[in-house]
Amino acid sequence: MNISRRKFLDQTAVGLVGSAAFHVTSFAQAPSEAGGGQKPLIVSTWPFGKPANDVALKVLLRGGSILDAVEQGIWVVESDPDNRSVGLGGGPNAAGVVQLDACIMFGPGHRAGSVAALEGIRHPISAARRVMEKTTHVMLVGEGARMFALQEGLEAIAVDSRERYELWQRQKIGQRTNPPEKKKDNHDTIALLALGADGNLAGGCSTSGLGGKLPGRVGDSPILGSGLYVDNEVGAAGATGVGENVMRYCGSFLVVEYMRQGLHPQSACEATIQRIAKQDPKGLDLSINFVALDKQGRFGAAGTDKNFRFAATTSSSSGVLQPMLVDHLDAGAGAGRR
Repeated sequence: MNISRRKFLDQTAVGLVGSAAFHVTSFAQAPSEAGGGQKPLIVSTWPFGKPANDVALKVLLRGGSILDAVEQGIWVVESDPDNRSVGLGGGPNAAGVVQLDACIMFGPGHRAGSVAALEGIRHPISAARRVMEKTTHVMLVGEGARMFALQEGLEAIAVDSRERYELWQRQKIGQRTNPPEKKKDNHDTIALLALGADGNLAGGCSTSGLGGKLPGRVGDSPILGSGLYVDNEVGAAGATGVGENVMRYCGSFLVVEYMRQGLHPQSACEATIQRIAKQDPKGLDLSINFVALDKQGRFGAAGTDKNFRFAATTSSSSGVLQPMLVDHLDAGAGAGRR
């Protein structure tokens, strides 16, 4: 069946627009109906991506640039004090310090900027954009990234994460004594992809990383080709999950390359997971999830985490969708809908 993306969202996500609650529709039941065509289009990871998408769309509709849309959309999540995995409200590392990672990528000119292990800056996505636009570098890390952000006038905030660190320590001890029966519902990275009305692409990624990580640990989020990749001739992809499992396979780059070969974004996400799982000793027990969109305005998502959700937004519809769950290995990984 070949229907428009608008009809697909209208039929399966009735009441999503303007709703304060997140209603999840089963994208997995009808992935072929996300045919696409509408521009602008914004896709992001997790239910908290929906308000980010909505802000990004408003920026575009009032004539803002696609980079402004990505940056200001991600600000929404970075500024949320209740978000425990993105921004300064995120989980502290093993030394009790919140360290942030972010990157941004602009399709025209294939430009990018990135920061990692950044402390005390409210909006790491803005620091990443300044790296891209104000320096000849691509990535700055640690104290150097912080000094640069301060020189650029970005807002700094004193963070007292002692209480959250002590809570994490108590939870860690409790888990050793009474291991949880199922994986914790751990929403993490915001990866936001945008396709403008003019056909240009951009994307951004931001996270506080893995709670309790070793100081200085950097995940996939600020690594181009891992947590995020944008190719203005093809499409864009973003990742969320366990960063190490994405980094070792250049996951987002691989999704885009599958789209370059002609696969629909949905099939590209699935094929990437299948390929990684067939190489990795852990198989599908990896916690890797991808979102993607292409130049035609088609989108898709797939993951190994049962709790993974993603958000998709156009000028007519905005909703939280359930992606394709990849829970078994296929013999023909790499094949798929084009």
